[in-house]
Amino acid sequence: MHLLLTDRLTCPRCGPEFGLILLADRMEDRRVVDGTLGCANCRDGFPIRRGFGDLRAPPREDLPPGRAGDPGAADPAEAERLAALVGVAEGPGTLALVGGVARYAHHFAETLTGVEVVAVDPALSRWPDVPGVSRMAARPGLPFFGRTLRGVAVDGQLGPRWIRESARVVAPLGRVVVVTAGQGGRDALVGSGLGILADESGTIVAARG
Repeated sequence: MHLLLTDRLTCPRCGPEFGLILLADRMEDRRVVDGTLGCANCRDGFPIRRGFGDLRAPPREDLPPGRAGDPGAADPAEAERLAALVGVAEGPGTLALVGGVARYAHHFAETLTGVEVVAVDPALSRWPDVPGVSRMAARPGLPFFGRTLRGVAVDGQLGPRWIRESARVVAPLGRVVVVTAGQGGRDALVGSGLGILADESGTIVAARG
């Protein structure tokens, strides 16, 4: 997890008004390998182990076994399509990929210079740390201050709550891309104040004006 990302994280338990304080145990090249993110309000701590942050509010069960293997194995053509829809060509800035689309984080980081890609999916806990990608699990929402990310892509199968959370954290002029979206996804975006740019074949692109 990149050191600068920790300044944007908020307490999953107390809500997005409460930031977290990093206590790093091990760092390499400005990346936190092991440490704890603590909340001064509730005094809870959220661990970072082998670069993976567990930003889940209690009760916290064991993480799923996850998907081991090559983080670059996902379809590069689909990764390029998704990156084009998100609409960020270069840094600086931070993007989030939430749910199943997080498997494209490695490709995003390789092609978008100066962008930190946050892969939010508990199934990636066993993936290796790679430059430009910060991995985490999150619950009940996205642990970021509002309107701070340049773009978000989210798996619509996670449901409207995660789509609304994606809309909450995207910055002005930033886009939210929902894949495998249903009517509930469109309603969640519009209800969050975003304008629909495209809606075709189960993929919706929306932007904050």
